[in-house]
Amino acid sequence: MRPAAGGGKPANSWKFDPSGLLSAAAFVPSPNCDDRPAGAIVELLVIHNISLPPGEFGSPGIVELFTNRLDPRAHPYYREIHGQKVSSHFLIRRDGELIQFVPCIRRAWHAGQSEWCGRGRCNDFSVGVELEGADDQPFTDSQYAELAALTPALKRAYPIQECVGPSDIATPPGRKTDPGPHFDWARFRAMLESGEQ
Repeated sequence: MRPAAGGGKPANSWKFDPSGLLSAAAFVPSPNCDDRPAGAIVELLVIHNISLPPGEFGSPGIVELFTNRLDPRAHPYYREIHGQKVSSHFLIRRDGELIQFVPCIRRAWHAGQSEWCGRGRCNDFSVGVELEGADDQPFTDSQYAELAALTPALKRAYPIQECVGPSDIATPPGRKTDPGPHFDWARFRAMLESGEQ
């Protein structure tokens, strides 16, 4: 069993505090969140991919974007997205580092216009996890391991019914493509079933 990122605890002992913060994750608070609607229950896990600059890994750009500190002079692409107010609950880096930006009891701004099983506004009832990656590149073993540890912890804390990608829920259909063709859903689901991490 692999040790957790936080405190050396095994992944099957990961727990959320009442505000929805995970002790195994580094917490970098994002201002891009708000309260969920009254009565909203977390029922959906949305798995995204992101890289900043596009196709490049390891830069501070993702954290800067989610915390409204992205410098539009640092890269030409940043001028296009500067000023966007977006976030996700979690980011899993290429090396498996786990960062949390928004407590799970709050609504992160990750899914945009979306619909799942006839219900719109998926941000209201979902948790978003960003994998540092791109549609045209495979994800790392460390990312699959961390996601396979995080997902059961989320399911123990919240009545999550399904794991999907933005490509499954974005409206209109086709607006989003992530997590992309290189995300191995079969591998991910097999890891969840076997308890592999």
